[in-house]
Amino acid sequence: MGFIDFELLQKRSAEIRRDYSSKKRFHYTMFEGFFDPAAAESIYAGYPTVSDGRWDGTTYIDQKNKFQKTVFEPDSVFDNVFRELNSEVFLRWLEEITGIKDLLADQDLFGGGLHQSIAGAFLNVHVDYNIHPKTKLHRRLNVLVYMNKDWREEYEGHLELWDFSNNKKILLAKYAPTFNRCVIFETNEISFHGHPKPLKAPAGINRKSIATYYYSETRPAHEISGEHNTIYVNTEGFSGQFKRLTSGFKALVERLGRK
Repeated sequence: MGFIDFELLQKRSAEIRRDYSSKKRFHYTMFEGFFDPAAAESIYAGYPTVSDGRWDGTTYIDQKNKFQKTVFEPDSVFDNVFRELNSEVFLRWLEEITGIKDLLADQDLFGGGLHQSIAGAFLNVHVDYNIHPKTKLHRRLNVLVYMNKDWREEYEGHLELWDFSNNKKILLAKYAPTFNRCVIFETNEISFHGHPKPLKAPAGINRKSIATYYYSETRPAHEISGEHNTIYVNTEGFSGQFKRLTSGFKALVERLGRK
């Protein structure tokens, strides 16, 4: 089974490219129906629970109750999903809509793969690390596909895109993580994003997403910065500070428990 309908994506290229390029602070786009409908149902049905297989659920000060999985059985559903997302045909399509040349995939899915968040989860607003720690390539583009049916506004978990230029603090876009919705955005020193509001979904309803990141050997000179890790910002004032305190305590308890 093919998971991405490349013929349909190609037909939508001009529309998606116009939307992506129309964003002026940094470029991004959102569109529905990323995977073929039947394939999306297959992905949804086969999405593993956090108790199924090996997930990394490490807590950090700015990240809590988020799980990541990057290793899959050969020729399994998700092994094939990521093969398509890392394929040459998809890379060339991304280059067409973004204008970023010579994109490269990351077969190790560093930081990407399957993501799943449970009640109370958050990921504070941030800019991503700019250099891959292993390959030393420049990180250029994020592709996120959400796999959540019947998502309600009150569950929170929205992806937020922010502008912090010129001492501003402007929410540019806010997207609910609904089923088969795709968000693509460039990664640079000003592409602030995250889902800072703690997840309020009922027990058993988790926030599921598929994430792939793309790289290049170089990038425009005005975007080059010294190598850095993820840089977080607080968009919530005192409540954000309190949230970081509680997640920091949870992270400390986890690490002490491993000793």
